Amino acid sequence: MYHATTWKQRIGLFLTILLPILVTQVSYNLMTMFDTMMSGRAGTADLAGVAIGASLWMPVSVGLNGILMAITPMIAQLLGRQDRRQISRTVAQALYLSVLLALAVLLIGGLVLQPVLTAMNLERNVQDIAFHYLIGLCTGIVPLFASNVIRYFFDAQGYTRVTMTITVIAVPVNVLLNYLLIFGNWGFPRLGGVGAGYATGITYWFILALSVFMTFRIEAVRSFRLFKQWFKPSWKAWKEQLGLGVPMGLSIFFEASIFSIVTLLMGSMYDTATVAAHQSSINFTSLLFMIPLSIASALTILVAFEVGSDRLQNARAYSRLGVGSAIGLLGFTSVFLYLFRGQIARMYSQDPEVIGMMMQFLVFGVFYQLSDAAQASLQGVLRGYKDTAVPFIIALAAYWGVGLPAGYALSAWTSFGPFGFWVGITIGLTGAAAGFAVRLLYIQRRFKRQGALQPQ
Repeated sequence: MYHATTWKQRIGLFLTILLPILVTQVSYNLMTMFDTMMSGRAGTADLAGVAIGASLWMPVSVGLNGILMAITPMIAQLLGRQDRRQISRTVAQALYLSVLLALAVLLIGGLVLQPVLTAMNLERNVQDIAFHYLIGLCTGIVPLFASNVIRYFFDAQGYTRVTMTITVIAVPVNVLLNYLLIFGNWGFPRLGGVGAGYATGITYWFILALSVFMTFRIEAVRSFRLFKQWFKPSWKAWKEQLGLGVPMGLSIFFEASIFSIVTLLMGSMYDTATVAAHQSSINFTSLLFMIPLSIASALTILVAFEVGSDRLQNARAYSRLGVGSAIGLLGFTSVFLYLFRGQIARMYSQDPEVIGMMMQFLVFGVFYQLSDAAQASLQGVLRGYKDTAVPFIIALAAYWGVGLPAGYALSAWTSFGPFGFWVGITIGLTGAAAGFAVRLLYIQRRFKRQGALQPQ
C-alpha cells in the first residue's frame, strides 16, 4: 500500500483494495447461496432445513470471525507505523485464538443445538435436516476460523487479490461437492440438504490448505516466517485482540442474529413455505449486502493505515468516499432487486407458494438496502480508528432494543404479518446508521484535536 495524495490516487487505491475483497465476500456468500438453492431442488423440506441451519450458523460464524477481524486494523496500523516486527507475533497469537474459539463453538453447539431446534417446533423432517446439515458444517469450523486469520493478514497488507483467488477457486469445489452429496451423483450417497453441510465443511479444509500454501508462495509474505517461526501462546496478546475484537464481533453478531431470530420466530408462527420464502429472500439480499460489507472492510484497512501514519485528512477523505459509494451502489441494486424479484424467486424454488411470498419479501428488502449500506460502511470506518466499544452499544440498542421488538409487534398485531419483521429490521438498521454517523463525527473531531496538540 501507499499514501495517496490526490483524489485520483485515492479512488485507484480504494478500488484496488475493494474489488478483490468484494469478489472474496461474494464467493463466500455464494457457497451458502448454492447450499440453499441446490437443496431447494431436492425438496421444500430440504430447502427449509438448510435455511434454518444456515440462519443459526450465520450469526455465530460472522460474530466470532468479527473477533478475529480485529487483526486487520492492528496489522494495518503496524504497517502504517512501519513496525513489521510485531506482525508475525500478532498473526500467530490470532491463529491460537481462532482454534480455541472453534473448539468452544463445537463444545457449546454440542450442548445447545438439539434443544434449540426442538424449541422451534419445526416439522420433524425439517428439524432433522437442519440438525444434520449443521453437524456436517461443524467438520469445517476449525479450518474456517484459521483460514480467516490468514485472510485478514493478507488483506491488511493490501494483498486482497490473494484471498480473492483462493475463494474463487473454492466456489466450484463447493458446487461440485454439493452436486455429489446432495443428489448422490457418481456413486456418492444421496444426502439431500444434509449433504450441503458436509460439502461446505470439506471446502473449508480446502481453503485452509490453499491459504497456508500461499504464505510460502508469495515472496513478500515469506519474510514474516509464518508457520516457520512460532511464538508461545500469550494471554496478554489475546487480551489485546479480544479487547478490540469482542465489541466488533458482538456488533456483527447482533446485526446478523436479528435475521436468525426472525427466522426462529417465523418457524413458530408460520408454515414451512413462509419460512422457506423468508430465508431464501434473506439469502439473496445477503449476497447484495456483500457490496457494503466489502466496502467496510476496505475502509477499515485504508483508514487504519492512514491513522497509523497520522494522516488524518486522508482518513477522512476515504471515509467520505467509502460511505458515499456504499449508499450509491446499494441504491442501484435496490432497483435491480425490485425489477427482477420474480426471476430471483424462481432460482430458489419451483413451489408457487414459495415463489409468491419471496416476491413480496423482496419488495420489503428494497427498503432496508440503503440503511444497511450506510451502517455497514460507517462501522468499517470506525474500526479503522480502532473504535469498537461504543459502536457495539449503538448496534445492540438499535438492532435488539428497537428493530426486533418493532418487527415482532408489526408481525403479530398488524396486517403486515410475516413482512412486519422486515419493516422492523429496516427501522433497526436506520437507527444504527444514524448512531454510527454521530459517533464517527465525534471520533474524527477527537483525533483532530489530539493531532493539533501534538508537538510539531
